[in-house]
Amino acid sequence: MRQNQASSKNIVNMLSISWILRLAQIFILIATIQAKIPAVIVFGDSSVDSGNNNFIPTIARSNFEPYGRDFSGGLPTGRFSNGRIATDFISQALGLRSAVPAYLDPAYNMSDFAVGVTFASAATGYDNETSSVLSVIPLWEQLLFYKGYQKKLRAYLGQSKADETINEALYMISIGTNDFLENYYAFPNRRPTQYTTSQYENFLAGIAENFVRELYGLGARKISLGGLPPMGCMPLERNTNLMGGRECVQSYNNVALEFNDKLSKMVTKLNKELPGINLVFSNPYFVFMRIIRRPSLYGFEATSVACCATGMYEMGYACAQNSLLTCSDADKYVFWDSFHPYTENKSDPCRLRRQARAIQVYVMMVLCGCLRTAASIAIYILYA
Repeated sequence: MRQNQASSKNIVNMLSISWILRLAQIFILIATIQAKIPAVIVFGDSSVDSGNNNFIPTIARSNFEPYGRDFSGGLPTGRFSNGRIATDFISQALGLRSAVPAYLDPAYNMSDFAVGVTFASAATGYDNETSSVLSVIPLWEQLLFYKGYQKKLRAYLGQSKADETINEALYMISIGTNDFLENYYAFPNRRPTQYTTSQYENFLAGIAENFVRELYGLGARKISLGGLPPMGCMPLERNTNLMGGRECVQSYNNVALEFNDKLSKMVTKLNKELPGINLVFSNPYFVFMRIIRRPSLYGFEATSVACCATGMYEMGYACAQNSLLTCSDADKYVFWDSFHPYTENKSDPCRLRRQARAIQVYVMMVLCGCLRTAASIAIYILYA
């Protein structure tokens, strides 16, 4: 039985190996055309922050145990995860660094950042008011950091090589959940007095569009824009939904669906308007829902609680090292803490090989302009 479960996890945890097999003809392209991405450049929130918040005055941190216990050396880095995060896996699969460094980390320099960097900040959002809740880096400031990065990159690589890197790099944006859960719904006397939920979605989508346009104006051409997961199914939301029997908060999930639809339409529009852009929308919603509804098919056991501490409410400093309740086997849990998914399975040596192949396909699809296929693969890359 245990062997069957392990086998199931190795296969299904990649969305579906049968789905990958349906793309068999694409692997022929990989054998004949070697796509080379020179760098991975990342913007967003805790889903893609590898430690920038360690170097700013905020409580939104995770640079302490048990975070990072499955990272190389078992060291906490500031990632809200038991190990590496999605962008690290992508970077390694592209033949770059095995971990994407945080821009504010003084342990790294331009020789590191030239092939990968994240400007992301945990607890931030599209809305500037979201970043002010816990005094983290707003999206506009991440863009300022990127502009400074471009100047340093040109000084390091030279104008021609730097411009090539800027144009050919893979840009990843993962942000938006905090705008709703840590801002709009958390402070009913603020944004809800200015916007209905639908209006707030439009407000955020407008910021997302402007951000993509600014990146494009700075030279970015290959961009993956992430959508929202079923945020009403996060353990924190479920376990505070006492009146709803600790089930998923459907109203939050509906907002995620609506917002994702608006982002998707915006992506379609920009692909038509901006010459040379390859912009893909990565919608994690339905992948997550399949896992949450039928976890055993994906090798998981627990969906309503996380691994860390009680698994119901804790994240950040509440996930203390001395908690006797933290699980010993995170592989059984969909979520690492009450807000962030489990990401690294050290007991599955085949995972990276399969993931690398999927990412190669993704890159090929971006380069050839097959955006719909690329978007589907990007979902796996971000949330497998």
